[in-house]
Amino acid sequence: MREPALIRMLPDGRRLHLHDGPIDLIIEANGSKQEVAIAYEAAAHRFATILDELCAELPLLRGSVQKNSAQPQGVTAHRMFAAVEPFSEHCFITPMAAVAGSVAEEILAAMTGAAALDRAYVNNGGDIALHLAASQHYAAGMVERPDRPSLFGSLKISTADPVRGIATSGWRGRSFSLGIADAVTVLADRASAADAAATVIANAVNLPNHPAVARVPARDISPDSDLLDLLVTREVGPLPLPDIKTALDAGVRVAETLRNRGLIHSAALCLQSHTRIVSPSSTPFFMEISQGSLLHA
Repeated sequence: MREPALIRMLPDGRRLHLHDGPIDLIIEANGSKQEVAIAYEAAAHRFATILDELCAELPLLRGSVQKNSAQPQGVTAHRMFAAVEPFSEHCFITPMAAVAGSVAEEILAAMTGAAALDRAYVNNGGDIALHLAASQHYAAGMVERPDRPSLFGSLKISTADPVRGIATSGWRGRSFSLGIADAVTVLADRASAADAAATVIANAVNLPNHPAVARVPARDISPDSDLLDLLVTREVGPLPLPDIKTALDAGVRVAETLRNRGLIHSAALCLQSHTRIVSPSSTPFFMEISQGSLLHA
């Protein structure tokens, strides 16, 4: 039997912390004191049920999504399935690739459905769902390595922008990756879509069979992993610049394809302090990328 869900305000008195099993959310809402309180109550109420709902359909959520795959019934599970389905004909993917973003999106929906807020975010380990009312914006930093302070750039999202989801994936993160990117940050319409796309792009930043890259079957680390016997990255040694460029080029090609399909708006790909940006020139979301590490196409 697992521990009861943790629901508490953080010491700053502004942010709500929700934790249950593998789900760990930081939430902040802005608006009138009464509306924020209503939103936090709605978030806590929805959070209390979400993990059990996902566990009830876990075998299905860990299975590869293919044409005519059975769809899950739960609201959050359905968000996960819908987010990964566009990728199913092109690569191995399961609904778990979008779980963090989908949970963040579902909690935010509960908040905005209950209260009138100026702005709000739900951050699920770096996968973030955003709400912005008129004339609002958010600025956010992009972290290269989750294990230490390592900001490699920043971004700004305003009400007029179409982005309401931010997600980051990479081999150093809390989930497994088939690729070698330190971080791939994706901006999309929704957090669930950003989460799935970040996973796919990060997997594509790769150097197959490279001697500097150590990989092991996913199930050797986590027997219940949805990635089964697929080789996941465990260590990446120093790479020469031509190899870094080759790996980033592979990720950029996938990111550009997803942008052209309308699945994402922008992406920033980072490998060993070198960064590539995929973004429409008319919407420069990414700001203050370190110019010393920027690799041009």
